[in-house]
Amino acid sequence: MSRIDDAMNYKNMGFNCTQAVLKAYSDLTGLDYEVLGKIGSGFGIGMGCLEATCGSLIGANVILGLLNDNPRKRTMTMSASMLNRFKDMAGHTQCKVLKGIETGKVLCPCIDCVKYACMSLEETLEEAGIKIDA
Repeated sequence: MSRIDDAMNYKNMGFNCTQAVLKAYSDLTGLDYEVLGKIGSGFGIGMGCLEATCGSLIGANVILGLLNDNPRKRTMTMSASMLNRFKDMAGHTQCKVLKGIETGKVLCPCIDCVKYACMSLEETLEEAGIKIDA
Protein backbone atom coordinates (compact mmCIF):
# COMPACT_ATOMS: atom_id res chain seq x y z
CA MET A 1 0.00 0.00 0.00
CA SER A 2 1.29 3.49 -0.82
CA ARG A 3 1.61 6.45 1.51
CA ILE A 4 -1.17 8.11 -0.50
CA ASP A 5 -3.45 5.19 0.40
CA ASP A 6 -2.28 5.42 4.01
CA ALA A 7 -3.16 9.13 4.16
CA MET A 8 -6.60 8.47 2.71
CA ASN A 9 -7.14 5.70 5.27
CA TYR A 10 -6.15 8.04 8.11
CA LYS A 11 -8.67 10.57 6.81
CA ASN A 12 -11.35 7.89 6.69
CA MET A 13 -10.47 6.96 10.29
CA GLY A 14 -11.45 10.46 11.41
CA PHE A 15 -8.17 12.36 11.43
CA ASN A 16 -8.26 15.85 9.96
CA CYS A 17 -6.66 16.42 6.55
CA THR A 18 -3.39 17.75 7.98
CA GLN A 19 -3.04 14.86 10.41
CA ALA A 20 -3.79 12.33 7.68
CA VAL A 21 -0.94 13.58 5.51
CA LEU A 22 1.51 13.98 8.41
CA LYS A 23 0.84 10.50 9.77
CA ALA A 24 1.29 8.86 6.35
CA TYR A 25 4.84 10.21 6.06
CA SER A 26 5.84 10.04 9.74
CA ASP A 27 8.36 7.25 9.22
CA LEU A 28 10.42 9.52 6.94
CA THR A 29 10.63 12.45 9.34
CA GLY A 30 12.28 11.06 12.46
CA LEU A 31 9.28 12.34 14.41
CA ASP A 32 6.83 10.16 16.27
CA TYR A 33 3.51 9.36 14.61
CA GLU A 34 1.61 10.65 17.67
CA VAL A 35 3.66 13.87 17.84
CA LEU A 36 2.91 14.63 14.20
CA GLY A 37 -0.77 14.00 14.89
CA LYS A 38 -0.64 16.57 17.68
CA ILE A 39 1.22 19.06 15.46
CA GLY A 40 -1.52 18.73 12.84
CA SER A 41 -4.44 18.91 15.24
CA GLY A 42 -5.09 22.66 14.90
CA PHE A 43 -5.04 22.79 11.13
CA GLY A 44 -8.34 21.12 10.35
CA ILE A 45 -11.00 22.84 8.28
CA GLY A 46 -8.52 25.22 6.72
CA MET A 47 -6.31 26.07 9.73
CA GLY A 48 -8.15 26.66 12.93
CA CYS A 49 -11.57 26.12 11.30
CA LEU A 50 -11.16 29.37 9.36
CA GLU A 51 -11.60 27.61 6.02
CA ALA A 52 -8.36 29.11 4.71
CA THR A 53 -5.51 27.06 3.19
CA CYS A 54 -6.45 23.41 2.77
CA GLY A 55 -5.22 21.36 5.71
CA SER A 56 -3.84 18.62 3.49
CA LEU A 57 -1.56 21.21 1.86
CA ILE A 58 -0.39 22.38 5.26
CA GLY A 59 0.54 18.79 6.13
CA ALA A 60 2.33 18.32 2.82
CA ASN A 61 4.27 21.55 3.38
CA VAL A 62 5.39 20.40 6.82
CA ILE A 63 6.62 17.10 5.36
CA LEU A 64 8.32 18.94 2.51
CA GLY A 65 10.24 21.13 4.94
CA LEU A 66 11.22 18.19 7.13
CA LEU A 67 12.54 16.18 4.19
CA ASN A 68 14.38 19.01 2.45
CA ASP A 69 17.79 18.93 4.11
CA ASN A 70 19.65 20.41 1.14
CA PRO A 71 19.88 24.22 1.49
CA ARG A 72 20.35 24.57 -2.27
CA LYS A 73 16.81 23.24 -2.74
CA ARG A 74 14.72 26.03 -1.32
CA THR A 75 11.63 24.81 0.46
CA MET A 76 9.64 27.95 -0.39
CA THR A 77 10.19 27.46 -4.13
CA MET A 78 9.38 23.78 -3.85
CA SER A 79 6.29 24.65 -1.82
CA ALA A 80 5.01 26.98 -4.53
CA SER A 81 5.51 24.25 -7.11
CA MET A 82 3.66 21.75 -4.93
CA LEU A 83 0.75 24.13 -4.32
CA ASN A 84 0.43 24.83 -8.04
CA ARG A 85 0.32 21.10 -8.74
CA PHE A 86 -2.38 20.68 -6.12
CA LYS A 87 -4.37 23.61 -7.52
CA ASP A 88 -4.25 22.07 -11.00
CA MET A 89 -5.68 18.82 -9.62
CA ALA A 90 -8.19 20.15 -7.07
CA GLY A 91 -9.19 23.48 -8.58
CA HIS A 92 -8.14 25.72 -5.67
CA THR A 93 -6.03 25.77 -2.49
CA GLN A 94 -8.53 27.37 -0.08
CA CYS A 95 -10.67 25.01 2.01
CA LYS A 96 -13.91 27.01 1.83
CA VAL A 97 -13.68 27.20 -1.96
CA LEU A 98 -12.84 23.51 -2.28
CA LYS A 99 -15.80 22.64 -0.06
CA GLY A 100 -18.13 25.08 -1.84
CA ILE A 101 -19.06 26.88 1.39
CA GLU A 102 -20.13 30.08 -0.38
CA THR A 103 -21.15 28.65 -3.74
CA GLY A 104 -22.77 25.36 -2.77
CA LYS A 105 -20.57 23.65 -5.39
CA VAL A 106 -17.95 21.27 -4.00
CA LEU A 107 -14.83 21.45 -6.15
CA CYS A 108 -12.99 18.71 -4.34
CA PRO A 109 -14.03 16.56 -1.36
CA CYS A 110 -11.60 16.32 1.54
CA ILE A 111 -10.56 12.75 0.76
CA ASP A 112 -9.49 13.83 -2.73
CA CYS A 113 -7.68 16.87 -1.30
CA VAL A 114 -5.64 14.49 0.87
CA LYS A 115 -4.90 12.34 -2.18
CA TYR A 116 -3.91 15.31 -4.35
CA ALA A 117 -1.76 16.86 -1.64
CA CYS A 118 0.17 13.61 -1.27
CA MET A 119 0.51 13.21 -5.02
CA SER A 120 1.74 16.80 -5.32
CA LEU A 121 4.18 16.29 -2.46
CA GLU A 122 5.63 13.13 -3.96
CA GLU A 123 5.94 14.68 -7.43
CA THR A 124 7.65 17.76 -5.99
CA LEU A 125 10.07 15.64 -3.96
CA GLU A 126 10.85 13.47 -6.99
CA GLU A 127 11.47 16.54 -9.14
CA ALA A 128 13.90 17.84 -6.48
CA GLY A 129 15.71 14.51 -6.38
CA ILE A 130 14.56 13.69 -2.85
CA LYS A 131 13.91 9.96 -2.77
CA ILE A 132 11.20 8.35 -0.68
CA ASP A 133 10.04 4.77 -0.68
CA ALA A 134 6.51 4.37 -2.00
